[in-house]
Amino acid sequence: MSPKTSESRVKTGRKDGGRYPAITPGRIAVLVLAVLGLIFIFENTQDTEIRLLIPLVTMPLWTALLGTALIGAVCGAYFMSRRRR
Repeated sequence: MSPKTSESRVKTGRKDGGRYPAITPGRIAVLVLAVLGLIFIFENTQDTEIRLLIPLVTMPLWTALLGTALIGAVCGAYFMSRRRR
């Protein structure tokens, strides 16, 4: 065997081969918060008036809440990806 192939496997000392566990307390917390957020959004179905810069728009409240949540998620993902570089 060449030295490259025998050294390519790095031992981590972990029983699972160095992989991260699929279910962590942080992931469970995020999942619970996401489900609670969706329940909150879809429970608020009445129409409401929202000012989008200049025009006044009437739309279901759940649409505005879901749009705001998606914008927040995209912004959060963008800044987290920049932080990892």
